[in-house]
Amino acid sequence: MARGLGKGINAFFPQDVEEKDDDVIQEIPVNECRPNPYQPRKTFHADAITELKDSIIEYGIVQPLILRKSIKGYEIVVGERRFRAAKEAGLETLPAVVKDLSDEKMMEVALLENLQREDLTPIEEAHAYHNLMNELGVTQDELSKRLGKSRSHIANIVRLLSLPEKVVAHINNGELSMGHGRALLGLKDKEKTLPVADKILKEKLNVRQAEQLIVQLNDQQQKKPEKPKKDIFLQEQESILRDRLGTAVSINKGKRKGKIEIEFYSNEDLERILDTIDK
Repeated sequence: MARGLGKGINAFFPQDVEEKDDDVIQEIPVNECRPNPYQPRKTFHADAITELKDSIIEYGIVQPLILRKSIKGYEIVVGERRFRAAKEAGLETLPAVVKDLSDEKMMEVALLENLQREDLTPIEEAHAYHNLMNELGVTQDELSKRLGKSRSHIANIVRLLSLPEKVVAHINNGELSMGHGRALLGLKDKEKTLPVADKILKEKLNVRQAEQLIVQLNDQQQKKPEKPKKDIFLQEQESILRDRLGTAVSINKGKRKGKIEIEFYSNEDLERILDTIDK
C-alpha cells in the first residue's frame, strides 16, 4: 500500500478507492492542482495552515494527497489543507495518488475523510449531508449506511439548517454548539429563536441552561389554559416516535378519538419522515 493512505477510506469504499498495482505516489506540480469543488470543509484557519506549513518545511509532506485528473490539471479529493500549506511553503510539487473517481464518489470520499478527522463544523457537516442526498438522490437512511453514521445523527445535524441564518452562522463560528442548536429547534414560538439565541450568547448559557430556558418559554406559551397532564403511556409513545422519526411528535387523545402531530421543517424533511414510516 502506498504510504500515508490509511485504512479509513478503503474500509468504506473498497470497490471505488481500493489500491491497484499501478497506484503509485507521483510528484504533481502544485500549480496544476486546484481545490475540490465538493469540499465540505469551508473554513481553513490561518494559524493551523501556518503551523502545517512550518511542519512541511521541516519534515516534508508525510501523507500523500489524493487527486483526480480533470480537464485542467488535477482536483484535490483529499488534502486541501496540505495543498494550501505547501503553497505557502513554496513547494513546486506535491506527493499524490491520482484516482479515477466520479463526482459522487469524490463527494463521499472528501466528506468521509473530514468526518474521520473531525475537521468539520456541525453546519459544514449538515451542508455536506444535504448536498450528498441531493446529488446522489439517497435518503438519510441510505446515507447513514454508506457513511457509518446513525440516521438520527444525520437527521439532527441536517435540521440545524432550518434555523435562522444568523443562528446558523453562530453555530458555524463556534459561538453556539450543536447542542444549543438542537435546543433552539425545540422552541415552539419560532419567532423567539433569534432573541433566545442572543440571550444564550449574552449570558453565556451552557446547553443544559439553554434547554431549561426553552422549556420554561414553551411552558409559558402552553399555559392558556393549562391542559391536563398527559398519560404516561402517551408520553412514552411520543418518545419512541420522536427517536424513530428524528423530529418532534405530539400524541393527543380525546374522549372519542385522538391525533398524532408530527413536525417537519422542509419538503425534504417531510419526504424523509414518510420514507421512515413506510419502512
